[in-house]
Amino acid sequence: MAQDALGNDVSIADAATLAGIDDFVLGFLGYEKKAANILASADAAPDSTLANVYAGFIWMFLEASAAPAMARRYLEAATRASPGANERERMLLAQLERWVANDVPAVQAIGDEIVARFPRDLAAVKLHQYHSFNRGDAAGMLRIGKAAEAANRDNAHLHGMLAFAHEQSHQLEAAEREARLALELRQKEPWAQHALAHVMLGQGRVREGVAFLTEAQRTWVDLNSFMYTHNWWHKALFHLSEGDNQAVFDAYDNHVWGIEPDYSQDQVGAVSLLARMEVAGLDVGDRWQDVAEHMRGRAGDTVQPFLTLQYLYGLARAEYAEADLLLQAVEDKAARSTAFDRLVWQQVALPAARGVLAHARRDYAGAVHWLSIANPRLTEIGGSHAQRDLFGQLLLDAHLKQGNWAVARQMLDVRRTWDPDGVPLNRALELVNAKLAAA
Repeated sequence: MAQDALGNDVSIADAATLAGIDDFVLGFLGYEKKAANILASADAAPDSTLANVYAGFIWMFLEASAAPAMARRYLEAATRASPGANERERMLLAQLERWVANDVPAVQAIGDEIVARFPRDLAAVKLHQYHSFNRGDAAGMLRIGKAAEAANRDNAHLHGMLAFAHEQSHQLEAAEREARLALELRQKEPWAQHALAHVMLGQGRVREGVAFLTEAQRTWVDLNSFMYTHNWWHKALFHLSEGDNQAVFDAYDNHVWGIEPDYSQDQVGAVSLLARMEVAGLDVGDRWQDVAEHMRGRAGDTVQPFLTLQYLYGLARAEYAEADLLLQAVEDKAARSTAFDRLVWQQVALPAARGVLAHARRDYAGAVHWLSIANPRLTEIGGSHAQRDLFGQLLLDAHLKQGNWAVARQMLDVRRTWDPDGVPLNRALELVNAKLAAA
């Protein structure tokens, strides 16, 4: 029986189909564009369950309301071919079926079994971490990585996954150890580079972070748009802390925005960086309009709350009417959802949506009210610590705009624990101290 690049058995795969399967597996783990080659491979191999399952996965990673319909075509082909599939492939097929049905808990339960029985299936580990990440479940990310560790000690991608899981679990020393091990095994391991950037950001190692990512960016070749733009986004955060505004604009204009402007992750990366730039006092010109023009189709998009909140902010900052439509969609989702994530939409996403909309429209009192309710539970919407920090920055900015100097001082003091030399932070602290002294 044929095997994929990681040594997992593959049924019904000629050389061309197997090449497409390997492109998906290695491209998925390495964030490379070649993962999308599986679409053509699946179209040419209707008798391959695995190729069609992976093609369905590719569509689901689109993170858009249209994704399930696009994935269903491959789900149906994989199902028709399933009598010839092996056990692992049938389990992956069941995952795709449950994912298309928006039953993420079932996807995760099947994933636990796959990794337990086939620990060399690192694509299954990665998929499990993806869903855990989107649910704010750092413990789950670490647990599934550890479950595959013994069988993959020589694999850089596994150590990169462990590094990020440790970082999201606030275990920074372990995260750095795993990231550096991954990079010893494979210099081009962008997820390990990304995890180490998180560690350096969380420890205020700003200059070191700039130097590290400047060297790492030499390897950012043939990456998919998410990984390319996201690692540049991290580099921009270091430049923002340094007060190197020109480097921030260069990162945004040439590397963060414009690669795949219709893709969800590229859009929220742009929104998140523009918002931080404005909070830091930078004039972003007409950049909001460019991003929002590509997000107009998101007016009813409630696929993931973490994404929706940033679509909403960007649309509102550009003063597009679609922002009101999206808020209504969030309210409808919170009121009517019966899915696994209904409480997140009701108790976290909805007040957060009202808060970000208020901030975008300069209603700072409203922003303080709603974001103060949402922020303590924002882990539940997914995203990383660094990404969710956007909402903390918006709340802090609203307190500053409201003249809530004592509260702002407390928030700034906390932020100094991980960004002690931050130029925008210390500028704000100087203002707050002057206001409090004059009171």
